[in-house]
Amino acid sequence: MRIRILLFTLIFSLAAFPVFAQNRVLRVADDAFNNMQYNVALTKYKKALSKAKAKPDKEKISFQMAECYRIINNTKKAESAYKRLAKTKYAQTNPLVFLHLAEAMKSNEKYTEAKTYFEKYTELVPADPRGPTGSQSCKLAQDWIDTPTKLKIKLEKALNSKESDFSTTYSDKLYNTIIFTSTRDASTGKDMDNWTGQNFSDLFVSKLDPKGQWSTPVQLETGNIINTEANEGNPAVNSKFNQMYFTRCSNDKGTLQGCKIMVSRRAGRNWGEPVALDLGGDSTTVFGNPSISPDELTLVFTSNLPHGEGGKDIWVSTRKTSGENFGRPLNAGPVINTPDDEMFPFMRNDTSLYFSSNGLPGLGGLDIFRCTFSNGVWTKPVNLQVPVNSPGDDFAIVFNPEDDKGFFSSNRKGGRGSDDIYSFVNPPVIFTLAGVVKDDKTLQFIQGAVVKLTGSNGTSIEARTDAKGFYNFNKAQIKPNTTYELICLKANYLNKKAKETTVGLESSKDFTIDFKLEPIPDKPVVLPDILYDLAKWDLKPQYQDSLQGLIKTLDENETIIIELASHTDSRGTDESNDVLSQKRAESVVNYLIERGIDPDRLVAKGYGERVPRRLAKDVTKDGFQFKAGTLLSQSFIDSLSTKPAQEAAYSLNRRSEFRIISKDFVPKTQNQVITSQLPVKTTPTQTQEKAIPGQTQDKPIPNPIQDKAVPNQLPDKVTAIQPQKVVIQINPDDNVVPLSTNPDNTLSFSAVVNGYTTQITLSEEGPGLSFSVDATLKMLKSGAIGKTDFAGDAEKILGNNSVADKSIFSVGEINITTKSAFDLEATVLQKQKSPVLMSEKVLKRFGTYTIDKEKKQIIFKK
Repeated sequence: MRIRILLFTLIFSLAAFPVFAQNRVLRVADDAFNNMQYNVALTKYKKALSKAKAKPDKEKISFQMAECYRIINNTKKAESAYKRLAKTKYAQTNPLVFLHLAEAMKSNEKYTEAKTYFEKYTELVPADPRGPTGSQSCKLAQDWIDTPTKLKIKLEKALNSKESDFSTTYSDKLYNTIIFTSTRDASTGKDMDNWTGQNFSDLFVSKLDPKGQWSTPVQLETGNIINTEANEGNPAVNSKFNQMYFTRCSNDKGTLQGCKIMVSRRAGRNWGEPVALDLGGDSTTVFGNPSISPDELTLVFTSNLPHGEGGKDIWVSTRKTSGENFGRPLNAGPVINTPDDEMFPFMRNDTSLYFSSNGLPGLGGLDIFRCTFSNGVWTKPVNLQVPVNSPGDDFAIVFNPEDDKGFFSSNRKGGRGSDDIYSFVNPPVIFTLAGVVKDDKTLQFIQGAVVKLTGSNGTSIEARTDAKGFYNFNKAQIKPNTTYELICLKANYLNKKAKETTVGLESSKDFTIDFKLEPIPDKPVVLPDILYDLAKWDLKPQYQDSLQGLIKTLDENETIIIELASHTDSRGTDESNDVLSQKRAESVVNYLIERGIDPDRLVAKGYGERVPRRLAKDVTKDGFQFKAGTLLSQSFIDSLSTKPAQEAAYSLNRRSEFRIISKDFVPKTQNQVITSQLPVKTTPTQTQEKAIPGQTQDKPIPNPIQDKAVPNQLPDKVTAIQPQKVVIQINPDDNVVPLSTNPDNTLSFSAVVNGYTTQITLSEEGPGLSFSVDATLKMLKSGAIGKTDFAGDAEKILGNNSVADKSIFSVGEINITTKSAFDLEATVLQKQKSPVLMSEKVLKRFGTYTIDKEKKQIIFKK
């Protein structure tokens, strides 16, 4: 530790500290302080303080004591000592009290209080950048503590002692041997260092065994060649591992000596007699913390040479060949160096410089920074943040030349000794991407869906979902700094797209992207309200947003062709309504073409008033409720009792909708420009057909599915997506339902539930109408029911490809022969074995009946 404190503090001893030796004890204390014997100085200052009578003398002695605590890095006692002085007038004329108090508080993690004293110092010394820099540090520190980087650190217990252990270097080609500095008991010499109260420092070596454990450290050598009675430390071995640079500081009693950088050549397993490098200066100049570049032409080190930026600075010396002496040192400049201290440089890959500083924004004490040499200048230093840096001193970082790992030193809390060696590793950034694909209507997993992944790096891969709808792309497929586009496809479903990126991410992440695919609708889909002025067809800008969902669907599904249909209400003549609806449909299609949709994928169709709307669900319009299944025919509208109710029904009939009429369109290449000048494809209305020779007015409206104007149409494929009607062979005249006997002697019959044919078992008990899980899942997969039919949170009810026990859903319609019942409530029972159970109470909703058990019949009364 002494060698670190020497490098850290010698500049202060050479400065002109005030001497106020009014007695012999104080003179002895001052001499010890100026000779950097801080433990001795503390003892003498305490004795001098007890004898001092004048207040100014007491305050000056108290300041010297605070300085001793600060220099030997006892931040808690330094804080207490400076804090007492901050309350006196002494601090107003000696503002360093506020600065050093703030720095001690910052090291003790008292960032809010520290910021207050940094600001007081700035008020008194506005030209000193250390005040604003300290305030900025306090703001940043908590953020860095809350959001640590991905680096992983480890206290190397086998390398550390109860004393100081620091400054590590790799010393062999396999990178399994290290040399480091230590003041442990095995150090050379028997005397204690009056500066620190510890042993003098030596160089020690440790090796990594096959099990990955470090051996017990031993002295690098014991022949008084490398390790001497002086302080040795801060080793740096060259890239060939045959030369070692290190720091040696004299400990001659009674004289003030500096430090030198020594170089020793390896001879076999031993190190030769070291030679001091001539870097200028005099016997009191401090040279230390050497770092040699891989080509051995650049030496970076710490020194208090004159004409620096203040404190200890980082200096650079170069040479043309490895056989020459190093040239005159040059200061690294104000981008790196500050009025405080910059130390422990480490050159990595010729262009990256790591170093420690207490003058740049940090968490407290020395923090480790990184900068690069680019275009002849150093970039702004970047703090390595937490966990490498801490409120204590963090310094002497070194990297394994072939890996993103290494060592650094710190006196942070939780260590074993004063300074400790920590290892670090920058774990590889690993990304994965996975998810599940579900049916959007039923929330059931979709097996066999294809997820295509296209990266900005040119890669293109795909995955297929398993029985649980799961797909994934592993760490070898998801690369850093890449943006990915995903598209999920499955036959008879609309495609879905997604995007994800790893650009700028510095930590590993497992991405999750789930898809919910919408089944291709077999019925027209009503678009959100698009309102027009009376007898007008221009698409107003405020209603263009109603088409954004359709545009997204078309963009994600490049092979579908749609019919865009427009409907009017029944007021007006057939001819005028046909023309108006056709122009409105065309106006929508024109807007879609302007938005980049290929016109060959769009068919405009005006139906006029000829296709009244049948409501698929309950709808409330202008305060009037209309039930699901209602056909908004003119006769129905006429039956409404009030004019407002009729107007609401008319408005529901006025609508635009689309339906998919083909799924095999071949997208054009991207260099084919689509323009709005292309003609809109239309399907003739009945009114338009009057102009065709030989066509009668009562001819049925042409089926757009069969319209030859639709390109790439495969009629058999289109027919396949049309709804299938279930036909039950019954005798509608006798209202008789045949019964069958089950193995448990219960009776069952055939019925149609929401268009889905199933067997229903009569039950004397139960909730009335209940379904087994399997029967419910089959209805979900067939489309007979969907997630919106369930009461409660559908995501929870239908999760994991099953149905929650006792969940409730609504059944729109059940048909038994000619009898029907609507809006029934059903319960799902996991333990139920029969597909569907119906109580006789529910059966009565279909009409009055009797059961003939002998003939096995249900007979409904006519």
